[in-house]
Amino acid sequence: MIPSFSSSGVLPPFITEDPSEPNSMSPYQVGLVEFVTHFGTTPERKLLLRGLLNYRLKMKNVGFTDGIQWIDGSFVENIEKIQGRPPADVDLVTFSAIPTSITCENEWDLFFDENRSLFDNTLSKKEFYCDAFYVNIHTNPLYLIQQVRYWFGLFTHQRSTSLWKGIIELNLAEDESDALKLVTEEEINNAS
Repeated sequence: MIPSFSSSGVLPPFITEDPSEPNSMSPYQVGLVEFVTHFGTTPERKLLLRGLLNYRLKMKNVGFTDGIQWIDGSFVENIEKIQGRPPADVDLVTFSAIPTSITCENEWDLFFDENRSLFDNTLSKKEFYCDAFYVNIHTNPLYLIQQVRYWFGLFTHQRSTSLWKGIIELNLAEDESDALKLVTEEEINNAS
């Protein structure tokens, strides 16, 4: 379930009186259809959502089949009310193992170069409207802990105010088909 925005226009960091209850705290685990329905309220947002869904499809097409994605930034804020503008992109970090077809560092280097738009956030913004980052979950545990700490700390605080806020978690394995039906080009054009 996605909670309502707080009076500050952000997702609350937890939804009960006790922030130590794991099931009531951010990141909020939601399905794609719920996510698209909740945040796809304008043509601009629907366009960004279609980019995110296409990003996920490309990840799967090249072998990223399991993992999670944390979604943050103005896309999961009431930025239209806070700053009077639509969100510019979808901020996300994907936590997943590298594809099983990659067995050595040289193969990873080649794979990375061939799929740079998945890993270079400048390219992912142009192609998918996503400020996208990737963390390999099958890495040194201490490095992984540092990466999770970094992204959680960054994503759960509003950059301009340091306000504590919630984030969304999507399961990478979930099918995009039904969510894509909600953000077709015709749907986006008809809404504008």
